[in-house]
Amino acid sequence: MRGIVKRFPGVVANAGVDFDLLPGEIHALLGENGAGKTTLMNVLYGLYEPDAGEIWLYGKRVSFASPRDAIASGLGMVHQHFMLIPPFTVAENIILGQRSPREPLLEDRSSVYERLLALSERYGLAIQPDAEVWTLSVGEQQRVEILKALYRGAEVLILDEPTAVLTPQEVEELLAILHRLVDEGKSIIFISHKLDEVLAASDRITVLRDGKVVDTVDASATNKKALARMMVGREVVLRVSKKPANPREPRLIVRELRANSDRGLPALRGVSFEVRAGEIFGIAGVAGNGQSELEEVIAGLRRATAGQVIICDKDTTNCSPREVGQAGLAHIPSDRYRRGLLKDFSVADNLVLQRVSSPPFTVHGVLRRDVIRQEAQRLVREFDVRTPSVDTPAGKLSGGNAQKMILARELARNPRVLLAAQPTRGLDVSAIEYVHRRLIEQRDAGLAILLISTELEEILTLSDRIGVMYEGEIVGVVDAREANINEIGLMMTGSKRQGDDVKEGAA
Repeated sequence: MRGIVKRFPGVVANAGVDFDLLPGEIHALLGENGAGKTTLMNVLYGLYEPDAGEIWLYGKRVSFASPRDAIASGLGMVHQHFMLIPPFTVAENIILGQRSPREPLLEDRSSVYERLLALSERYGLAIQPDAEVWTLSVGEQQRVEILKALYRGAEVLILDEPTAVLTPQEVEELLAILHRLVDEGKSIIFISHKLDEVLAASDRITVLRDGKVVDTVDASATNKKALARMMVGREVVLRVSKKPANPREPRLIVRELRANSDRGLPALRGVSFEVRAGEIFGIAGVAGNGQSELEEVIAGLRRATAGQVIICDKDTTNCSPREVGQAGLAHIPSDRYRRGLLKDFSVADNLVLQRVSSPPFTVHGVLRRDVIRQEAQRLVREFDVRTPSVDTPAGKLSGGNAQKMILARELARNPRVLLAAQPTRGLDVSAIEYVHRRLIEQRDAGLAILLISTELEEILTLSDRIGVMYEGEIVGVVDAREANINEIGLMMTGSKRQGDDVKEGAA
């Protein structure tokens, strides 16, 4: 790619970007949210037409009018925001677009299923071909996207955050497979916020900032601090420091909780734990092992079939989200665009959503717009939300700023318990640093925090105690100061159970 320019109204997303990919290499693409990485790859994949510049593939200049053209030329892309149709099955999504509209969608169902099951087993991405996508967790949907690219046999594979839902052992297996693919002559563009993985997987690394290339370096000649500095333009704290916790009374108690998945199958199988004031209790596990259902039951978004949820001495089992919030729970949802904000509403409206019907924002049934805007401007300043205006639609914010806005809104309610589910998913190192620091500050101020994350490094960094989930159960609770990443990784795959620890952690 030479001199790629892509403009949007008021924004130059790519400002003369040069990028090259060699046969048989893994080339990592790094940068903050909004740096232009995804735009550049969308240009390569035929989703956007560049305003200037040219693309050469195998020595010939090419121009892709659509992703179909790119796929036909041997390119495959796993997008950060999934390109799936929820009512369709996994198999239907994967073969969609590969056949004429007049042909049956699944004319050879058995061979498609066999190939998908073989790929799923080979790559350790446990997905059933007949499962409907809407019933899958966010992590499972990402696996479907990975399988789709592999199924189409791309020679050039673009992977955007492919390891976000894998255990350390599965990451090692995937990286080994990627290296086997490049040994066969395939080329891979690897987009990730995990600097350790970028350094372990890549041959070369290109860093973008503000739509421009900062530098391209050999992975063997750099390190995490140097990469983070290139991405952000300043020194970044990669692992936030924290003093020992001072836990007090239990504020969130979960007792023998059971619930079903969207498919009507058991998803929670007697989950028990407690979260105390002044501590962060982390839930570790591979996506699809009950974390989403646990989040939804606690937040009042899914009915429990048995057990109890107690928030600040009030039984909130099967209460509505409003009642759960009134009991003292704030919620940072795992899917910020689906459940965390109203994209067409302004930043100001989003920041006061749960409080808008009460004084001082509403008096005698009349909204006080000036008070709403003043509160929004205060929160935008305090939480460093980068937005042109508090009147900007929330859907226009970058992922990191959208997450900061949700964090600001939830903490402004002065909660006693915070449920933070995947709080840094898809964020860059600068936004991650900010969110982690605010969570530690809230813990030190006495908030009880339940952290649910598939990012094991995040769990180890922030948590005081760690509960590991596998197939809907807490299979172990460990003190974070004594936690071993390999041991927890094994527990996440069900290879090791620590029944005695569960009793101690839930006592």
